Amino acid sequence: MIRSEKTRLRAVLVLQVLVVTAAYFAAGRLGLLRQVEVQSSVVTPLWPPSGIALAALLYLGLRIWPAIALGALLTVISMSDGLTFWGLAVATGSALAPVCSYLALRMVGFRKELDRLRDGVALVFLGALGGMVISATSGTGVQVLSGGLSPGQFWPVWSAWWAGDAMGVLMVTPLLLVLHKARMPRRDDRWAEGLALAVVAAGATAIATRSSLSMIYLLFPVLVWAALRFQLAGSAPCALLMSVMAIIAGTDGVGPFADHSVLQIMLNLSILNGCVALTALLLAAIVTEHNNIRHETEVACEELAALVEELAPRPPAQGLPDGPRSGRDQGLSGR
Repeated sequence: MIRSEKTRLRAVLVLQVLVVTAAYFAAGRLGLLRQVEVQSSVVTPLWPPSGIALAALLYLGLRIWPAIALGALLTVISMSDGLTFWGLAVATGSALAPVCSYLALRMVGFRKELDRLRDGVALVFLGALGGMVISATSGTGVQVLSGGLSPGQFWPVWSAWWAGDAMGVLMVTPLLLVLHKARMPRRDDRWAEGLALAVVAAGATAIATRSSLSMIYLLFPVLVWAALRFQLAGSAPCALLMSVMAIIAGTDGVGPFADHSVLQIMLNLSILNGCVALTALLLAAIVTEHNNIRHETEVACEELAALVEELAPRPPAQGLPDGPRSGRDQGLSGR
């Protein structure tokens, strides 16, 4: 029995490693579809594997790190002619960054439900902006050491690399974390409002990212609507949709991104995606925390009311004697 249980656990772990590795590699190939060249170095405005790696660690723990390392290694090999020492160094940094982000989040008591404002802040500053410094530094540093970049090109490439990895965490990780609360839809769900939100989000994003009038501000009322009414389940998909459509418009050089250099487009995309992610994540966390507090208060009030009702003196039952009367009462009744 013990041996069969160990065999089952090993089989489950192997399956998890294979699934995470395949997801990391597929997301890497998908991210490379919209690659740009900064100072002769290939970077992406959004790197989904970083978000997948951190979400996998939050769900499964440190035991899944071999899958992340293997996925990063396969991704690096697919981008070059073969495995080299420098490619191995880049893969190591890409795998180490989400592990460090996970350890930092665990140290501050992060909860993957993202139902507190502190969890949203921790994911932004520790999981994304802080942890992804490692992958950007190792990747750009390797290119400088190998002679692919000059020292003067370090910071532009580093900034683009760091922004892409951080956006991957901010956009992809919340969407994957909200899946653990997914359930089968019910008839009383707000289907009409959800459908209206999806249509408005797609239309507003298309106008904001394709129009030459630079109406990027149209995105934020939609994000507020999604976060207030659907919390993270609504704001996370909207933020990802807006980011992807903005990246497509930016790499195509249309709308507000027309007539800009690559560095200017990367800077605009990083600021836009960062603002979208922060608005979606933090506002949804605030609304969820407020709803939880209200629910806990209502439950406490109901429990208190039940306790008061239980401790309150009850009136005597009808038809039962009231007990012995005083002598004065007895004397009055005898007259």
